Amino acid sequence: MEERSSRYEEIARAAPGLARIYALAWLRTAELAAEVSAAAGARAIRAVLGADASVEFLQAAADGARDYARRLFAVVDGDGPAPYPETGRRASRNGHAPEATLRERGAELLRRSADVTYDEPTHPAYERILDDLAPDEARILRLLTTAGSQPFVDVRTGWLPINSGSGLVRPRLTMIAAEAGCRHVERSAAYLNNLQRLGLIWFSPEPVEDQSRYQVLEAQPDVVGALREASRGRTVRRSIRLTPFGRDFCAMALPFGEGAAEVAGEPLAVDPDGDPDPVE
Repeated sequence: MEERSSRYEEIARAAPGLARIYALAWLRTAELAAEVSAAAGARAIRAVLGADASVEFLQAAADGARDYARRLFAVVDGDGPAPYPETGRRASRNGHAPEATLRERGAELLRRSADVTYDEPTHPAYERILDDLAPDEARILRLLTTAGSQPFVDVRTGWLPINSGSGLVRPRLTMIAAEAGCRHVERSAAYLNNLQRLGLIWFSPEPVEDQSRYQVLEAQPDVVGALREASRGRTVRRSIRLTPFGRDFCAMALPFGEGAAEVAGEPLAVDPDGDPDPVE
């Protein structure tokens, strides 16, 4: 009995709130019904006065019913507008181009691919990539193009007798920003991450051929500090390389010759094949 009485008391306390919700829903539904009915009636009258009365009348009635259903189910949240308003063609859920527009663009691409007279001089992404590059990142790309792969090391904990694994202490320590003459050397990691995101470089597990370059790198303060932090740490030698996409981008978008030498601040020599090489 006590449990039943407590339930009755809870229902009694909740009754005013529930009554307000039901009343609001009823009023909103009545308002929408009147509004949609008036709109549908107006469309029906216009259709009767037109040339093609039957088709226009049926279309007006269908639009009114569809609009009413959408707006009615939105009453629960009290927001009013339908989740998918009619604006010509229905917009996609992520707010971008409708699916029909995407298919049209895809069909246009296929049409151009079948057109033997169509010639695209460069990849369409190159122009957008230039907008996403910092000036220092252009210097890094030019260094990779003219001087080849650049060394970097990972600092890891040493091998222990009871554990065959090792932990990563500091990844991708490199002098590439300083070698490229970057203005903000401290942003080297951010620069490399962005270049990798754009698909222009990759971090190869293979080292560069000249092992003496690692000796200079491993004597740098940040590498020495990481080795000290790892106690019995060690370095793993790797390299930063241009991807095939990155090589093509640099060949098409970055200048060589006198203009490139002025930008990089270093003289260039051109071999008989026409490829720029740094002067020794």
